[in-house]
Amino acid sequence: MNSEFQFPNGEEKITIELTVKEALALSAGERFVPNSHVTVSAKRKLRKELEHLLIPESDKVHYSSLEL
Repeated sequence: MNSEFQFPNGEEKITIELTVKEALALSAGERFVPNSHVTVSAKRKLRKELEHLLIPESDKVHYSSLEL
């Protein structure tokens, strides 16, 4: 089971502004408490940028448009 998953635009570069502490928390250069504010903030910034790149606004489902 050694299949490779292909991402569209997988070689495209993104820019994320992180503090030094956030960069250390993501790079595992320093050990932070897993759910510390620094780690959570860094992951949130990264996830937001990846979602913006991989899921364009037009493809998102807005909660207000759902008929519940």
